[in-house]
Amino acid sequence: MGRSTGEPAEIRDLIDAIRSLLRVKKAILLAHNYQRPEVQDLADLCGDSLELSIKASRTDAEAIIFCGVHFMAETASILCPEKKVILPAFDAGCPMADMITAQQLLTKKRQFPTPPGVVVISYVNTTAEVKAESDICCTSANAVQVANSVPPDRPIFMTPDKNLARYTQKHSPRHITCWDGYCPIHNNLTVEQVKKVRSAHPQALFLAHPECPPRSWTWRTR
Repeated sequence: MGRSTGEPAEIRDLIDAIRSLLRVKKAILLAHNYQRPEVQDLADLCGDSLELSIKASRTDAEAIIFCGVHFMAETASILCPEKKVILPAFDAGCPMADMITAQQLLTKKRQFPTPPGVVVISYVNTTAEVKAESDICCTSANAVQVANSVPPDRPIFMTPDKNLARYTQKHSPRHITCWDGYCPIHNNLTVEQVKKVRSAHPQALFLAHPECPPRSWTWRTR
């Protein structure tokens, strides 16, 4: 935990009060990487959503304060059933996760012929209800390996991110259909934006998340 020594006294007092309350309640404070710096500085653990839930499950904390969005707190609750999970902003949602419901997934699954039956792979960035109707969950890092693990005679349907599904198909021999969902922030990245930043920083390494549209991947190696 890094903390500036130049903080106003009232801020230091507030931080000390929060840390004291966490100790009294035997709680651990988790902050997603997307949180503002002052929240990350205060947190016990920072990281990606699944990583945070896994690490929290290995602690002896009795309660988890998850500074993130709703599906992240749900994931923590799934992995830490014996711990109380508190989401400070209960209405904090993920637009991509909200693009598909369990009922929509059930309706879509009925459109596939049976047998052999479709295998639904859902990104961890989904609600608990959608996860419950899925066969496998994946992360952006292991999506290709998960797809390759599905028996060849089974069709694959990925939710909710179409860009992650396209990335997975690009690096897998499997044919994959997908839900038409996306992360609005990643999906709105344009080639023109990339060109502008690369022109300003020609020596910089450009990294594109699989949640970005395919037009971004082509610029990774240029």
